[in-house]
Amino acid sequence: MKQHVTELFTSVIGFALMAAPALLSATNPYTVVQVASAVPSNGDLNPYGVAMVERTSGNLIQGHILVSNFNNSANLQGTGTTIVDIAPNGTASLFAWIDASSLPGQCPGGVGLTTALVVLRAGWVIVGSLPTTDGMSDTAQAGCLLVLNNQGAVVETIVNTLINGPWDMTVLDQDGTASLFVTNVLNGTVAGNGGIVDEGTVVRIDVAQSATIMPVVQSMTVIGSGFAERTDPAALVIGPTGLALAPDATLYVADSLNNRIMSIGNAVNRTSSAGNGVLFSNDSNFNDPLGLAIRPNTGEVLAVNGNNGVMVVLASNGTLISTGLIARSGTPPGAGALFGLATSSSGLYFVNDATNTLNLLSNSLQ
Repeated sequence: MKQHVTELFTSVIGFALMAAPALLSATNPYTVVQVASAVPSNGDLNPYGVAMVERTSGNLIQGHILVSNFNNSANLQGTGTTIVDIAPNGTASLFAWIDASSLPGQCPGGVGLTTALVVLRAGWVIVGSLPTTDGMSDTAQAGCLLVLNNQGAVVETIVNTLINGPWDMTVLDQDGTASLFVTNVLNGTVAGNGGIVDEGTVVRIDVAQSATIMPVVQSMTVIGSGFAERTDPAALVIGPTGLALAPDATLYVADSLNNRIMSIGNAVNRTSSAGNGVLFSNDSNFNDPLGLAIRPNTGEVLAVNGNNGVMVVLASNGTLISTGLIARSGTPPGAGALFGLATSSSGLYFVNDATNTLNLLSNSLQ
């Protein structure tokens, strides 16, 4: 039987979130600084996923940040193949360059790394792939989850009919086991030809693992369904994106097309779909909410908008606390810039797609 998530939450993500409550205090002005470029030697662009390394293992160094790239050097969506390792001091190196022709298992369509990126404390990295052949949505295929070891080599693929365009992911890591929560955005989307289809899903994947035994899937359960999704020439696909797990086992889902945040109760243990779940907030400041994070001490939810570079901060009851522009680059300013988030003792790390960089929102830098 799974433990209640409240008992595990501090040890699971305490390192990553310990100082988050001070990020946007009215008496603590914050500053956005560029940490490093996310562009590796092969020229991949469009950084999407962001994940903190909580425990040193092999080439994974505690406190470093991994960033996955969605586009190749020609800026074609769904063709990025690299994960970049970035130290807090801005030193960047290549963690993985994935060759679609030499994967250890199936991954329908190949490799196009998405925002779905997590690092397990046992030393495994799991990243989603939603691949295309030419950067266009009509060639998008189901993809898979790719499992990499602590050296950056792909050691297995997770493929299932329930995994169809894995777009974002969060995790409850319990060392010997882990629960992956994955949004999927390709169910009926390509056939919809730009029209909205209500077939987006959230799937929980329960795995067993250890430092020497790679993750083994124990079960897959659809815990959320019926989310709006459609193809889009600028973003490839728009659908349910950001995920954040609260201490009471509530999973928050960024319902991007409907400009709202939904909540799914008992996400860790539920055995059936909650549909769209329960409305948490449809605040008027949402404009394509994508990445999500939670402040553990207060339950406040941080959401970043894909269309205007704004971060929206909500109380644990869904009421608005504050908003702020954190990505100004792009045309119009902030449009298409924000995706993955990761919190740390230094502040909030986030990617800026308009500048292809990892940035830090910090209250300690003036």
